[in-house]
Amino acid sequence: MFRNYVLVAWRNLKKNKLFSFINIFGLAIGFTCCMLIAMYIYQETHYDIYHENVDRLHQLGTTFIKEGKGDRTPNTPAPMAAAMQQEYPEIEKSTRLMALFAEDKTLLQYKPDNGTLESFYETKGYLADSNFFQFFRYHFIEGDPRVCLNNPNAVVLHEDIAKKIFGNAPALNKIIHISSNTNGDTDFVVSGVFRPINKPSQIDARFFLSMRGGGMEQFIRQQTDMVGNNMFYTFFLLKPGADAKRLEAKFPAFVDKYIGQGLKAAGFGKKQFLIPVRDMHLHAGMDTDITPVGSTTYLYILASIAVFALMIACINFMNLSTARSSKRSTEVGIRKVLGAQRNVLVRQFIGESLLLSFGAFLIGVLLTALLLPTFSYMSGRELHFNFSEHWFLLLGFLVLSVLTGFIAGSYPAFYLSSFQPVKVLKGYVSNSLSAVAVRKGLVVFQFVISVVLIIASIVINRQMTYLRTADLGFVKDQQLVIPLRSGSAKAIYKPLKDGLRASPLVQEVGASMFYPGIINPSDMGLRQESQTPNEAKLVHINVVDESGIQTLGIKPVAGRLFSEQFPGDTASRIIVNEQAVKEIGFKTPQQAVGSKVYFDWRGQTMSYTIIGVTNDFHFEDLHLPITPYGFFLNNQPFYNYLIVHAKPGNVTPLLSMIAAKWKSLNPNEPFEYSFLDDDFAKNYEAENRLAAVVRFFTIIAILISCLGLFGLATFSAEQRVREIGIRKVLGASVPSVVTLLSKDFLKLVLIAFIIAAPIAWWAMYKWLHDFAYRINISWWIFFLSAVIALLIALFTIGIQSIKAASANPVKNLRTE
Repeated sequence: MFRNYVLVAWRNLKKNKLFSFINIFGLAIGFTCCMLIAMYIYQETHYDIYHENVDRLHQLGTTFIKEGKGDRTPNTPAPMAAAMQQEYPEIEKSTRLMALFAEDKTLLQYKPDNGTLESFYETKGYLADSNFFQFFRYHFIEGDPRVCLNNPNAVVLHEDIAKKIFGNAPALNKIIHISSNTNGDTDFVVSGVFRPINKPSQIDARFFLSMRGGGMEQFIRQQTDMVGNNMFYTFFLLKPGADAKRLEAKFPAFVDKYIGQGLKAAGFGKKQFLIPVRDMHLHAGMDTDITPVGSTTYLYILASIAVFALMIACINFMNLSTARSSKRSTEVGIRKVLGAQRNVLVRQFIGESLLLSFGAFLIGVLLTALLLPTFSYMSGRELHFNFSEHWFLLLGFLVLSVLTGFIAGSYPAFYLSSFQPVKVLKGYVSNSLSAVAVRKGLVVFQFVISVVLIIASIVINRQMTYLRTADLGFVKDQQLVIPLRSGSAKAIYKPLKDGLRASPLVQEVGASMFYPGIINPSDMGLRQESQTPNEAKLVHINVVDESGIQTLGIKPVAGRLFSEQFPGDTASRIIVNEQAVKEIGFKTPQQAVGSKVYFDWRGQTMSYTIIGVTNDFHFEDLHLPITPYGFFLNNQPFYNYLIVHAKPGNVTPLLSMIAAKWKSLNPNEPFEYSFLDDDFAKNYEAENRLAAVVRFFTIIAILISCLGLFGLATFSAEQRVREIGIRKVLGASVPSVVTLLSKDFLKLVLIAFIIAAPIAWWAMYKWLHDFAYRINISWWIFFLSAVIALLIALFTIGIQSIKAASANPVKNLRTE
């Protein structure tokens, strides 16, 4: 019996090749979408779960409170870890981590015996306490994780860095020189080499330096209060049975006891909170935490896309199966006359459905394997399929395929098996109104999803275009950024700048500690003389040379900028932007020029004279509003970056010239550069990935919908062959027949658009609110989406409609 079921199912598939292909391929694409997205969601929800005692590991965070508003951050001051551990017996031990925050890349140098000096730039470097690897698990291939950071001037390297510097030779106990804007120029001894565990972690580090031995050691030891210098990540291992929520409830008393007076003098407040380490990536409630965090909203969007893609595929299956039911009505009638019971027929048709679904599952697994590298690139995650780890996902999708086949095949199975044999054999069977209504409703549902994705894709791409082209208040194009990491690189600042300024390829050259688009951790609270310290406004601070502001194209709106024409400018003079003028309380920029502002810190008050006010500009990305900003002049040439504003045209000759100049002045270090516009664009990587993923799945959803629409159009044309033949014999033209066959489907697409438009508007309105600066959702976006949907549907239907309308009517009528 089973063999007979399979044989009949196989013959039916072969007989209806087009419909079988549409069903199998559509379901396979649906399964592929689900598998890819499920693997992504699985990785996003499994960050840092592999550490030993992970259920007892918590991160300490800080909410900074100013004027009633709270800013939730993962940052804490250096002494707080030890102070809380001493205060609360629930804390078994603590450790700290600090990013090399003052740089985007760090210089590592190694000179082998009797060899030449080799230099490498590396990213993702951190300072760590000696017990860090007792908290977090890494696979060490050299060294002992328990003691590797015990000694001063110790460094633990990623395996890739060790191989790049030392090749296949052992790295342990080798000495490398590390130049850092944060930690200074220091020799470090390699005390360990780790190979990352192939599991996701929020602590995405390439190398770790010991807290002791570098330029930060003395600074850290000098930290006694817990008000400022919040630049550390603090972690606690709680004792077994300790309740994190109860411990967190004690923190307000700790803040009042130890730093209440200091916070009052500084003019802001603090609240401390705990985050389970396993929740850092998705549930920290912050924009970033050591590395950029994930987004639950993003996961919900992807999960919805996955479910909808599979639903569209299932809808296609049900639509085509019920639509073609009349083609098999004679088979059903004959089987019933010969004694077939209804349950036998139900099993037959559900079996065929399961066969299709299982075939789609196998093809889906193959497509997933082929598309996984592409999807990994688009999503920005290194996704790998490991059967030992992901077997349950594969098993789950196998069960899902069986379930899908059963559910998708149930309606046509019970519908077909309910035919009365007498009526069937007399030719009285036709599609019921209810079946037709269901098919139309499902087509509408398909295109609602497709139209929502089309609108979302257009809005997201327009927002990303706006982010790339918006006026940022400074010149970001044709700007070369050259890092000055080591002492020798900083020492050549003056001759390098003078040499580049003399080039006809260069418009201007300047230097600064930070530049727009990267993290600037430096800030201070400024106020007018008549205001109290509590009324001070937080102002981000940059340090520049005489031409740094001009090089960035930032313009003065009152007063003047720093200039070589005013050699008397010192660190007691400041330039601020318009937003700082407003928030500090000056009525106009002109009033601010010549006025003094004051900074209170640790019982001392320092004053600065405002000599100029600049236009507002975005030193942070457009997720955030413009905030107060100020510039100091560094009279001692000690900068982190040299910025070269190239004249319009090809920059290749300029790069060659700068490289030659660099090599002549600093031959022991590699010439490294980046473009400011590229660096600024890195702030939108998450949105760019979202745009790419939405585009990818929009195309897939449209493809699946079009497959179903094509199948239904083909069936509709087959059902109306006699009508088309008679109409053509009576003089109907091909365009009129195409219109006849197409208009009903186009009406369904139009209804789908009317339903989809408000849904898409609401979803995109919510998404755009994550940006302080955003586009408006214009009416033409919806009009364009409707046109795209109608054209896609018209093209899909038109192919089959034109074929049917162009057929010979005599041949069709003779066949009928």
